[in-house]
Amino acid sequence: MTDTSRDLGLLLDVDGPIASPVTRSIAIPSIASDLAEIANAGVPIAFNTGRSDAFLREQVVPPLLEAGLTSDARMWGICEKGAVWMDITADGSGEVHVNSELAVPDVIARDIEILVSAHYSDLMFYDRTKRAMVSLEQNTDVSNDVYLSRQREFDERVAKIFESRGLGYEWRDRRVPDAAGDVEYRIDPTIISTDVESVRVGKDLGAHLVLGFLKNQDAAIPQRWRTMGDSRTDYAMADWLHEQGFDVAHVDVRPSDGVPDTPYPVRHHAELIHDEAGAEYLARWAAMVRGEADDDADV
Repeated sequence: MTDTSRDLGLLLDVDGPIASPVTRSIAIPSIASDLAEIANAGVPIAFNTGRSDAFLREQVVPPLLEAGLTSDARMWGICEKGAVWMDITADGSGEVHVNSELAVPDVIARDIEILVSAHYSDLMFYDRTKRAMVSLEQNTDVSNDVYLSRQREFDERVAKIFESRGLGYEWRDRRVPDAAGDVEYRIDPTIISTDVESVRVGKDLGAHLVLGFLKNQDAAIPQRWRTMGDSRTDYAMADWLHEQGFDVAHVDVRPSDGVPDTPYPVRHHAELIHDEAGAEYLARWAAMVRGEADDDADV
């Protein structure tokens, strides 16, 4: 292992930079092989995602095992934005842990599932693999333009469900407290889904969990971190790491959403987006681990 790899950690969103938003799988073979190489060198890697543990087990873990993940790997799946997590090792995915305090109330989940079944099943499906949050995802046979043209209408109806149940929520620039003045839940639209979740989950929670995992293992905590995502909410993991004093740079694989001003470097590929851009940065990080590159700023 090189000196560079001893002081590097990766926090990676899954949809977009790792899994194609079209196929919803790892479509570029080099992604899995580079991830395995980096992890096998001892670099801690966490998939910090809104996806379920089932999605990681089915779409992400098998290609990593096929790429030769070894017992030297320190890797975690942090799912549902920090509400669910598991180890990923050379033996596959480990025990699933759920923070039940971060779960969306059953009554809200049931109302949303009924809404989808009655009015939106042609557009989206209710993700039954989620353990804490509620996710409604674009059907694969529906074009993204069609999905996005109706997403706001659907989200508005979800907001009405919260109001009818007397629960506080936030959605885009709207903030509606409950009778006690509290806002405990969030409606969070993405380019292929809507997530309904506790306001306490987020990519910053995932970053916090990873450092806890390393401390529990008495492992060295890298001072240099790279984070990668495809939406503005993914910046939260880099924000948190920077606030804790770490050297961090964030890779945005879909900068068309707008790149905010940050106190740390933000990088994006000049031409490529989504998993094609993700593959380029992973290749560079693999080269850094091998000692063939000093940094990833010129990707």
